[in-house]
Amino acid sequence: MAKSPEMRASDADRDRVAAILREHTAQGRLTMEEFNERLEQLYQTKTYGELARLTSDLPDVDLRNRPAKVESKSVKKSAHPGLVAAWQTWAVASGINWVIWLIVSITSSDLVYPWPLWVMGPWGVVLLMSTIFGASKPKTE
Repeated sequence: MAKSPEMRASDADRDRVAAILREHTAQGRLTMEEFNERLEQLYQTKTYGELARLTSDLPDVDLRNRPAKVESKSVKKSAHPGLVAAWQTWAVASGINWVIWLIVSITSSDLVYPWPLWVMGPWGVVLLMSTIFGASKPKTE
């Protein structure tokens, strides 16, 4: 059935015209003031003829076949958040151990054996191996 100008329009028809008006505003054919005026008139319309008058001076816009927006994002490979946290924990623990070693060495007036290497060494090797050979993304179940 053809839509005659005297036929009453639905809310969905008015929403469709509002989307068309928004698109024309985004493309610069309408100013915000014109858009607001037409939007006020739009929600007072009752028939298809009144809807057609709101867009009669604008080109047709097919909202169903609009090109998809292509966002160009540079792909960055970032470390897993858990791995970053593990390295931060290793660094803090190593720093604390070295501060304790330094305090003990200063207070004993003798250079103490560098035992913090035994704390940070194996732990660091395990972290290094999991950084190099570990999965780049967390596994989801």
